[in-house]
Amino acid sequence: MKIEHWQTSEGSDVYFVENHDLPILDMSVGFPAGAARNTKATAGLAGVTRHMMSLGAAGMNEEDITNAFADIGAEFGGSLDADQAAFTLRTLTSEKEKAITVFNKVLHKPDFPIAVLAREKTRIIAGLQEAATQPESIANKAFMQALYGAHPYGLPEEGEEETINAITQQAMRDFYQQYYSAKSATIVLIGDITKSEAQTIANKVASGLPQTPAVKALPAVNLPVAANEQKIPHPASQAHILLGYPGVKRGDLDYFPLYVGNYILGGGGFVSRLTEEVREKRGLVYSVYSYFIPMSELGPFQIGLQTKKEQASEALKVVNDTLKDFVKNGITDEELKAAKSNITGGFPMRLDSNKEIMGYVAMIGFYKLPLTYLDDFNQEVNKVTAAQIKDAFNRRLNLSHFTAVIVGASD
Repeated sequence: MKIEHWQTSEGSDVYFVENHDLPILDMSVGFPAGAARNTKATAGLAGVTRHMMSLGAAGMNEEDITNAFADIGAEFGGSLDADQAAFTLRTLTSEKEKAITVFNKVLHKPDFPIAVLAREKTRIIAGLQEAATQPESIANKAFMQALYGAHPYGLPEEGEEETINAITQQAMRDFYQQYYSAKSATIVLIGDITKSEAQTIANKVASGLPQTPAVKALPAVNLPVAANEQKIPHPASQAHILLGYPGVKRGDLDYFPLYVGNYILGGGGFVSRLTEEVREKRGLVYSVYSYFIPMSELGPFQIGLQTKKEQASEALKVVNDTLKDFVKNGITDEELKAAKSNITGGFPMRLDSNKEIMGYVAMIGFYKLPLTYLDDFNQEVNKVTAAQIKDAFNRRLNLSHFTAVIVGASD
């Protein structure tokens, strides 16, 4: 796949894939304005800022913005994770000028209307109160806090009641100016336009963004120095268990050995070791999984499962024993062959629409991965050896310093 890359005069990175199969343009604009840019006192600000940008801009209210896109059949969206805030647009090429005009108003001239902020605070706080009763939400929040401590990855993405209440219009304006800088923007354009059209569109996007300094990198993650187990009471009949360790960054040299190895350990669904040991042999769970989430800094390696309260300690022991055996003794040639076949066979399916391709190209752009990442993916998977997997898991996971959170453990 040919991905073209250049920078605008403002310093925005542009990634372009020309494809005239359908008369459609997909675009996304991403910023290092994710939840890890919050502080303890401002938890939730990144998400509220991104969401509020689409609820009033350049004098248009929320309904005006929604209708302007709907009238021309355009789809507008947004997302936020710890690293990144992003906006997306899908439009017929024939309507692209109108669609991009509205899209740029949202990016360039957010109004952050005070009345809408008050309404959104009420909605978000109701959601936080509901989440505080749900074992899965409790487990996720406690796990990230326990794993990352004072690092911003440990902050609750949605915020806390008191930090949401404290958000002001000025705080959102300041956050926007600092983190939505043209110098740090990643613009992705895919579809039915020429390169010169892509350059014109990208220049319009970049020129209207805050011309503030490039956003600094996040602090490095400190590795845990001891094991940490938290048991949180909950009336649910099932115990929710999460355990893990800081894993990998995007672009990490160990990524492919860890990715393929984890497919065998717990990423491959019913063909994984964890499923075999915890579900098939012992019937302790319906599902158990493991994954690495690569991020700007070390994202989590996480194992998750649910089981009956009275079986929680047994299930956790089986998981730990399976993990220890995997790290100590490695994998078989048969397991490696099957994993490679499943991963490489399924990879083209992930690239069967422009929207999916856009997601991958946006990832390549934001994390500064090689432009050949998608073309090289299967080749990199096939190069992985059993020895590399064993070596990577041994170096990267200190099993004696794992974090475990059990919500609803039996007394």
